[in-house]
Amino acid sequence: MPDQRVVAVAPTESAPFAARIIAWHQQHGRHDLPWQGSRDPYRIWLSEVMLQQTQVASVIPYYERFMATFADVRALAAAPIERVLALWSGLGYYRRAQHLHRAAGIIVRDFGGEFPRDVAAIAMLPGIGRSTAAAIAAFAFGTRGAILDGNVKRVLARHHGVEGFPGHPAVERVLWGLADQALPEAEIEVYTQAMMDLGATVCLRIRPRCDACPVAADCRARIDHRVHELPTPRPAKAIPHRAVQMLLIEAAGEVLFEKRPDTGVWGGLWSLPELALDADVPTACRVRYDAHVISVEPFPPIEHAFTHYRLTIHPMRVTVRRPGFKAQAPGYLWLTPADALGAALPAPVKRLMRAADNLAFPLLR
Repeated sequence: MPDQRVVAVAPTESAPFAARIIAWHQQHGRHDLPWQGSRDPYRIWLSEVMLQQTQVASVIPYYERFMATFADVRALAAAPIERVLALWSGLGYYRRAQHLHRAAGIIVRDFGGEFPRDVAAIAMLPGIGRSTAAAIAAFAFGTRGAILDGNVKRVLARHHGVEGFPGHPAVERVLWGLADQALPEAEIEVYTQAMMDLGATVCLRIRPRCDACPVAADCRARIDHRVHELPTPRPAKAIPHRAVQMLLIEAAGEVLFEKRPDTGVWGGLWSLPELALDADVPTACRVRYDAHVISVEPFPPIEHAFTHYRLTIHPMRVTVRRPGFKAQAPGYLWLTPADALGAALPAPVKRLMRAADNLAFPLLR
């Protein structure tokens, strides 16, 4: 981030909204994050994409590993997608990693390796969009523009008493208008970071710290005793549940992994084969892989929550004879357990591989 030194403005009710936010940030904001203190759009872009739907504490180690491995956009573009996904494994929302890799290729191919400066051009890159593009442009180039991530939506909805679920298009349009109106004429970088920090550390979804808020004096939600009602929650709906068998197919000291499709859940990652809950494991292995099953051993189920549904994994350890096995073609991979833990696997699959060690799975010892 750029130089954070600003001229302090007393955070009184009479001061403009942005001035109070900026003054608060000078004393209480976050100033020591690893991507701050830089105008490098690559570093800023990487951090902003990682921070989408993910907390700062979770992002920091991933960001540092990415920067150590892919020092610039050309290095990222040149890397195999499998390497990118392996470093991303465990951070979740894997399409972000695929979008980063695709966008890096576009920047190298269409912009000569130079990150575009135009907000509209930035927003057209895969996985960015209007708010993230404005944040990148503000931090890298000092471009004046509004952001509207989840934290900022919460701050504005409470401060202005905006009714309705912020994800609804009509409500979102209102919030974009308020975000534009609040922009200061100067110090856009500090203000942008301050809005992010205020939502992340003070105007919390649960147990907000209104006593520490620089704009609490004229916050409609606080005045009307509606802080815990606003913003309006997402309309309730039943969360679907799915259950599958996940096969740890073992042969000759290795485990079989399948490449997931590029789209959908865990897109592009290596994962364990899945079967429907009522499928017969020996029959399925014979038909799908031409494999003779020696034994099938169930492990305790694993629960995993996605954004839109819950998944129950029923792990099955399947010992097979390797000779004549069909799974040698592209899209299949035999890995030792040690190598598997370093591959681009979904988080619950890594958790399963680690847990197997405690369930007398001799390969993992």
